[in-house]
Amino acid sequence: MQLILHDDLLLIQVIIVYQGCQFQIPNIVVDTGSATTMISTDYAAQVGITPDPQDILYVVHGIGGTEVVFSRHVDHLRIGARAVKKFEIEVGKIDTTFDINGILGLDLLLQTSAILNLGTLQIDFA
Repeated sequence: MQLILHDDLLLIQVIIVYQGCQFQIPNIVVDTGSATTMISTDYAAQVGITPDPQDILYVVHGIGGTEVVFSRHVDHLRIGARAVKKFEIEVGKIDTTFDINGILGLDLLLQTSAILNLGTLQIDFA
């Protein structure tokens, strides 16, 4: 699957199925430095993923600072032809300076045995 290099960020499109509904999410940053996969609260709300009173809030730390997130299991998350069922994502605020809707973290990259080819800007799976 083709990656897009935009403003020195690797971007990809993912498909999330949540509560039986399929949603395409563009502009997800591929980030091997992020331990987890996260979707922005603004975009997540548009696809029906909103906080519930029983959600546990987590504090995550990164280069962009500290954020409070909640997690949610989606039916599956798909990159191209590779899908992971019952995948847990984090939902939190993402700096709106960049036009990104989330972060594809090392958790998903490892689980899918992703192979990043930076020469051709491709992501494949073993």
